[in-house]
Amino acid sequence: MRNSFDGLSGIVKSRLGKDPLSGDVFIFLNKRRNLIKLLKWEQGGFELYYKRLETGTLELPEIKKDALYCQISWPVLVMMVEGISIKKIVQRKRFFVKENYPLISS
Repeated sequence: MRNSFDGLSGIVKSRLGKDPLSGDVFIFLNKRRNLIKLLKWEQGGFELYYKRLETGTLELPEIKKDALYCQISWPVLVMMVEGISIKKIVQRKRFFVKENYPLISS
């Protein structure tokens, strides 16, 4: 969790094979899951959101074994940061255009 803008964008590019300038939000958690960093490119530069939980941990979404990353929706990210368990939540059917629905890379 010592990395900042350049270090995190380097990880996105070299280890994940993704474009850090894509506009996706890239999520980084520490081992204890009490620190989270979100990296996002906006026109003109990177944004970095950093949160440290004083108590509790962040719940991880389900990740396939040996996967380097997964994609989650914005509502799932918000619930994760707010401490709402995402394992027991069922989302009701909604219409959305798949290519326009924002995804978050983690």
